[in-house]
Amino acid sequence: MLPGERKQKITDLIRTEKKVYVSKLSQEFNVTEETIRRDLEKLEKEGIAVRTYGGAILNRSTDEDLPYITRKTLNIELKRKIAAKVEPLINDGDCVMIGPGSTDFEAAAHLYNKQNLTLISNSIRVLNELADTQHHIISTGGNLRGRSHSLVGPAAEATVKRYNADKYLFSCKGLDLEKGITESNEPEAELKKAMLESSKMNILLVDHTKFNSVSFINLCNFDQISVLVTDKMPPEEWKEKLSKHNIELIY
Repeated sequence: MLPGERKQKITDLIRTEKKVYVSKLSQEFNVTEETIRRDLEKLEKEGIAVRTYGGAILNRSTDEDLPYITRKTLNIELKRKIAAKVEPLINDGDCVMIGPGSTDFEAAAHLYNKQNLTLISNSIRVLNELADTQHHIISTGGNLRGRSHSLVGPAAEATVKRYNADKYLFSCKGLDLEKGITESNEPEAELKKAMLESSKMNILLVDHTKFNSVSFINLCNFDQISVLVTDKMPPEEWKEKLSKHNIELIY
């Protein structure tokens, strides 16, 4: 296994398990404990992990607002699994708003074969990805937030409020049974709120690691969500919560 591949797998383990041990990783990847310690040191410098005695834990203070270049590789297989379930939800001729999340980007890549879509996005990566399609592409404009490669601010919000979309594809940083859907960055949360209000059907894309997690900003409550797409069946209490709010669950 290449060092980069091993480091990615360790990153995914930290994200899902919240804590890893040097000795266990050494055995699992068949490398020395010193090699694992170097991997964990790199992850600590990237803000993903905090090293502890004998291992490392997830860095909760920075994990929620990691740079896009880091987030896009985290749990990538889960994100692609979710994205593949989105295509049947989009009809030819739809007007679709797309958020700047890494899962949103994976979902956008599944829209190539659709016909006559109008796509509105504040993600410069989504705009670039779909630039060579025949779809009608609209950028929100606004202030560039380099950390997330997204456009935010009053100009972006004003653009969004001009349109009435059929669907909105977006992700979030956390879901909690009591707090609802939460985000980590206020400017991005404000634009997402505008998109939620401007769409008939709001489709939340979230992997299982985001359940039972609360982030900094309250984004919306469950009544504003039409469909939730995830990578595996959530716990029973979540199924009951989503059913109570008439949210279609796809996994």
